[in-house]
Amino acid sequence: MKRRERHHLKENELASTLIAAREVFETRGNQITKIALAVVVAVGLIFAFMMWRGQDEAPAQALLANALVTLNAQVVPASSTASQPGEVPAAATMGAVGTYATESAKLTAALPKLKTAAETFPDTEAAVTARYHYASALAALGRHAESLQAFDDVIARAESDSIYGRMARLGKADTQMQAGQIDAAIVTWKELSSSTDENLPRDAILMELGRAYAAKGDQEEARKAFTQIVDEHPTSPYTAEARAELGS
Repeated sequence: MKRRERHHLKENELASTLIAAREVFETRGNQITKIALAVVVAVGLIFAFMMWRGQDEAPAQALLANALVTLNAQVVPASSTASQPGEVPAAATMGAVGTYATESAKLTAALPKLKTAAETFPDTEAAVTARYHYASALAALGRHAESLQAFDDVIARAESDSIYGRMARLGKADTQMQAGQIDAAIVTWKELSSSTDENLPRDAILMELGRAYAAKGDQEEARKAFTQIVDEHPTSPYTAEARAELGS
């Protein structure tokens, strides 16, 4: 085929494409315009939502930072007696600013600040972080029912594959054990052990599952969990302990 004929055919194809496109727009122009407007509106809403989230994140981070100052404060037990003449108690030598005589006192002081940080801007990442630390502090103080509720709140708000989503589920199972809710803890540990999330410490989870079964008196299931550690995680730091459990 001559070059001139091929060029002519290409021109005809282009003309046909343009004509077809014009016909589609003429027949469906109104529909296309509506779709385009919908896309523009959706993009605008997403942008507005991100801007709104960004405005909340800064003050939420400030509240979290204030709470963490207390949560991470130094614990300096007060001396009951002075070992040398004129010596002052240990806590007093620190000026008692940002220090606490006991871990319990520090956690108790941190709780209201963590709660405020969690509830003021509840949908922010800073609030999720604050809520996790709030749940952990409650657990450390032995307030298990409140702690479990707080961990559930974190699980509901955080992405399941996020660091606090994972840590909240682990914290929940551990708190259930502390509260003597062994059956509930076993259910949670089993769910975690069957998760496909590669970032979860599967060997540690199996170890806790085995301990929970042992505490319940179910030696057969405990043995299965410990054996699974030995077989599937031979290099795990828990393997030696699992072997010892199997030997006993």
